[in-house]
Amino acid sequence: MTTSVNNNPPLQVVLADDDAEDCLIFSDAIKELRIVVDLATVSNGELLMQLLNKYIPDLLFLDIHMPCKDGKQCIREIRANPALDKLPVIVYSGMGQQDTIAYFFREGANHFLLKPTTMDDLKYALEIIFNNFSGINYRA
Repeated sequence: MTTSVNNNPPLQVVLADDDAEDCLIFSDAIKELRIVVDLATVSNGELLMQLLNKYIPDLLFLDIHMPCKDGKQCIREIRANPALDKLPVIVYSGMGQQDTIAYFFREGANHFLLKPTTMDDLKYALEIIFNNFSGINYRA
């Protein structure tokens, strides 16, 4: 577990994405931010749901296309579970069709982030999203 300079706990974030390169880029972007984040990654929807039954993070980034259970199945399960209903879910996808975006918002997603094409754009988007949560800890 990462510790912040002021000893407050870091923001707990889970990324559910089956693309190892996307996970690495996401992790690298977080390391360059001033915000203290503990990142856990899972590579499929089944592993995500198993993790969420043991641990509820502060924030979830959810890819749409994953093996075992896709993002659509996961968002329905998350919002059907009272223990997870308040978990902020950001759909994180390379596909931004309007009907797909509308589906996820109808099912309870809090935000939809189209995967940025540059590291700077990803860092900017993450900083905005993370800053919308209370108790953010900044690195010195």
